[in-house]
Amino acid sequence: MSSYNVHGFGLGQGRDFQKFLTIELYDLECFFEKNCMQCRLAKMSDIEFIMKIYVRARAFMAENGNPHQWGDNDWPPQELIESDIAKSQCYVCEQAGKIVGVFVYIFGVDCESDYLTITDGKWFDDSAYGVIHRLATDGITRGVGSFCINWCYEKAGHLRIDTHADNKPMQGLIRKQNFAYCGIIHVENDNYPRLAYEKSALTEVP
Repeated sequence: MSSYNVHGFGLGQGRDFQKFLTIELYDLECFFEKNCMQCRLAKMSDIEFIMKIYVRARAFMAENGNPHQWGDNDWPPQELIESDIAKSQCYVCEQAGKIVGVFVYIFGVDCESDYLTITDGKWFDDSAYGVIHRLATDGITRGVGSFCINWCYEKAGHLRIDTHADNKPMQGLIRKQNFAYCGIIHVENDNYPRLAYEKSALTEVP
């Protein structure tokens, strides 16, 4: 656990000092480092920044051997993101007040209809789960993808996620986060199969 010397920061022994001591460790680190990440619900006023991140993400995919996943139809369209925001399921990740990532998070029993049919494998856990879709980062800030996935897992305790067979960077990130490969699913917006993964207490290796 980190420890800090608070002398010299103008914090006396009164109410301010007591309040300072009650700050959670992560917030305390942010107080000093000014570079912590946090996730929040996206707002309509974030649309311009969000769409710029998706433009960058499509370019990155094309440059790294994955031109079809989002490039064939300029996915995701702005109308979909606006709908996600209106449904309170689009989130942004911020660092020092700047949007550095975006994703959709939903939770429930069978909350993703595309996951009802899976081939060449099976899901490990039939309980309610969270789903992450349309995860993208600014391509500059390190650790955004891992932070967003961990944030969702802490909320849900059971996650499912999918990605294109050509999306090697995303596959690497998913494996790094200890997801188990489950099989193949298909999505409505294109004809490319998706690799499906899951993480819960039932997928963890003892």
